[in-house]
Amino acid sequence: MAVIGPNGAGKTSLLRALAGLSVCSGSVLLEGREINHLPPHLRGVGWLPQSATLFSHLSSLGNAAFAPRSKGSGRRAAHARAASLLEQLGVGHLSGARVATLSGGEAARVALARALAAEPALLLLDEPLAALDAETRDDVRRMLRSTLAGGPAVVLLVTHDPVDVIALADRVLVLEQGTVVQSGTPSDVALAPRSTWVASFLGQNAWRGTTDATGLQLMDGHVTAAEPLPPGLPALALCEPSSVTLHPDRPAGSARTVLHGPVLEIRALGGRVRVTVASTPPVVAEVTTAAAAGLGLADGMSVWAAVKATEIRLVAL
Repeated sequence: MAVIGPNGAGKTSLLRALAGLSVCSGSVLLEGREINHLPPHLRGVGWLPQSATLFSHLSSLGNAAFAPRSKGSGRRAAHARAASLLEQLGVGHLSGARVATLSGGEAARVALARALAAEPALLLLDEPLAALDAETRDDVRRMLRSTLAGGPAVVLLVTHDPVDVIALADRVLVLEQGTVVQSGTPSDVALAPRSTWVASFLGQNAWRGTTDATGLQLMDGHVTAAEPLPPGLPALALCEPSSVTLHPDRPAGSARTVLHGPVLEIRALGGRVRVTVASTPPVVAEVTTAAAAGLGLADGMSVWAAVKATEIRLVAL
């Protein structure tokens, strides 16, 4: 399960409460067993924080063997378990290596081996890929998917990366201001986000308002939809940035929602360009590099953004 939400939503607080690192006044049930009264080391919970936090005085093998050794396992059995996990995670050849000699990706794998060696019923991953570079992140993400899929532990992954949600999660839990605002499969959440934050996280334009006969009435404007909902409902209007077209002059034609404002941000996204326009309401467009060059886009430049009514989707809240 991926746990997502804006900064300060309570994601890390949730993990700390489950791990027993923070006081929780409610109930914490793991496999039907109340564990809230138990100290962290007796809960059967594994923890992998943002930084690997490996023991610098131990080798990779010593780090991975730490949990079974601390639980009373003999040295030979603990090392065999640790060596098997390190091999499975692609760092078996680094068993004798000291922590200081490991790369970020290698340290992340050793830290995961240490967490798994404890055979936890619940594994908590707090943005374990955040500190890695893009290439290493992709590599470790593939390793996580192959290692954790079908495993015995329930896994909660806190992340700010939508790729993690798509690649790793069976379910998504959305927290905002300490409250669960949505849960479901990644597909469920993507098709019907329940807040503007969720929609933005998934890369969509989202505007909140009240439905009327032709679309959605906003506090600061109106969005026209080809398939309106019954009037008077709180709803979100959604559209993909790729469906937004940019123009130097007010466009004519079939576009029904037309916005105007200065370019706030221009950002490369693979072979395309993502442009944020500070219109009312704000809108994000995704255009080809050729289109961006043809428009001569620059920060502060005044542009018109247009969206066809057929590209607007309304979701009742």
